[in-house]
Formats: sequence, structure tokens, C-alpha cells
Amino acid sequence: MSFSADTKKELCRSDFTVNRCLYAECYGMLLFCKRFSPKEILFNTESHSVAVHFSQLVSSGFGVITEQSSALTGRHGGSKLFTVTVPIKGDCERIYKHYGYTGKEVSRRINRAVLEDENCVALFLRGVFLSCGFVNNPQKEYHLEFSVPYKNLCSDLIKVISEVDQLSYKLKVVERKGSYIAYLKDSEQISDFLAYIGAGISSMNLIEAKILKGIRNDANRKANSEVANIKKTVAAAMQQIAAIEKIRDTVGLESLNDDLRQLAQLRLDNPDLSLRALGEMLVPPISRSGVNHRMNRLLELGK
Repeated sequence: MSFSADTKKELCRSDFTVNRCLYAECYGMLLFCKRFSPKEILFNTESHSVAVHFSQLVSSGFGVITEQSSALTGRHGGSKLFTVTVPIKGDCERIYKHYGYTGKEVSRRINRAVLEDENCVALFLRGVFLSCGFVNNPQKEYHLEFSVPYKNLCSDLIKVISEVDQLSYKLKVVERKGSYIAYLKDSEQISDFLAYIGAGISSMNLIEAKILKGIRNDANRKANSEVANIKKTVAAAMQQIAAIEKIRDTVGLESLNDDLRQLAQLRLDNPDLSLRALGEMLVPPISRSGVNHRMNRLLELGK
């Protein structure tokens, strides 16, 4: 099961009673579903939990009968598409009017009068996410989005989210296959949003994934830095050995003074040691900078 599916399943576990906030959550699911009109209500989802939750919300809130069906989507893997409908036209009209619509609206918009307080807003946004939201696995990338079929409705949703004190950020929008995609890429914003709509476990899982990803990235950076340093040390040692061997094969190491001859022999015998380690082996020991100074003299002589 995907991270998004797990998040929606978590949201559907929440207990509810018939009150104004239940109507707000149901409103979020209805307004952003496939068809919501006085003549037809049709809700599609790939989550069985969400389909059952929607059916329970509508039945409990409005006392209507719903019908559920499922079919394969035809996508790779053969996932199911669950459909919930309100079969009686009179029930559709009653639900539609309950939220302040007449059927004469030019475009689908959010009726802010339904969102009476902050609790209603939170549950409304939960309903919107259950209806058209998606959140990516945070181990791969940070991404939360809403796929909205209408431009004005998408703008209304962005405004509602931006006005929430705990959130107060504006989603970005892009068009994709005839829909308007409002999305977030910031991990903290996504975590805050999930917590706000009641997906506390998913919010904590995202934070945990971010921490683990940071630890792995730090470890990789350190490992890469160590490898780079090793490569640099090896390359320098090979250059030093080449210069010393040239001195040995031309004028001989005996031509060097005692300090340089001792260092040259140590380098030939210990090609993998650092300058600091070589300095500790000299008699008497000297600092790394002292070794570097002598090695530069050997490099000059071995040109």
C-alpha cells in the first residue's frame, strides 16, 4: 500500500457524529468529487476505505441510500476503482441545496458559509484531500497535491488553505491533463497540513523519513569527502615517489643530506602514509608542515 493510501486510510478511521463538522467533511468530499449536481452525485476513488467512509458520511448526514460498485481501472497492476452514487434524484437535489446551491451556478465554487469555524475548515480540507488529494512517499520526494477540475474551485481551495493560521502558505498551481494541480513541495508544510487534517501518524512518519534521509545524506557526504581525501593523498604520494625514484636512479639517494634521505626512504617504504604519519616516524619527529617543506625540496630535485 502506498504512503498516500495509508494516509487516507488513517483519516477514515476517525470517529464522527452527525454535526455541522460532519457536514463540512462531507462537503469537501462532495464538492471535489467527479460529479456533484442536483441531478447526480458520483464519487470515485481507488481506496475502498475512502469509498466506505464517503458512503457512511452521506448516509448518516442526510439519511439517504447510496450504491457502491467497483471495477478494474485498466492501469498496470489492475488496481480497482470504487464508485459511490446517490441513486435517487430527489436525494441529490436535497443534498445539493443543503450546501447553498441552486443549480444555476455558472461555475463550481466553495460556499464559505458552510465553513462556520476552524474545526469545520479542518474537516472540510480533510474531505477535499480524501476526494482529490495525493501525498508522495517521503522516502522518495516531498510532494502533496490536489487535482481539481475547475480553475475557480482550485483558486478557492488555495485561498482557504492560505487563511488557516496553522498553515498560512499558498500552494503553487500547474495544469495537467485538463485539471488544475495545486501542490506543495516543502516537507514541513506537508507535515503541518497532514497534522491539521487529522493524519497525525502520517505526519510523524514524514518527519521521521526526513530525519533518516538527512542522516543518510550526511553519512554519504562524509564518505565521499573521505574518499576524495584518500584519492588526493594517493595522487600526491605517487608524485612524490616518482620524484624520489628519479633521484635514486640518477644521482642516488646518497647524494641527499641526512634529513632528505631519511624522508625519501620512508616515503618509498610507506607509499600509503600521510605526511603527518611520516613526520612521526622521522628521528627526531617533525610536524606535518616540516615534512611538507622537505617533500617539496625532494619534488624540486626530482623534476
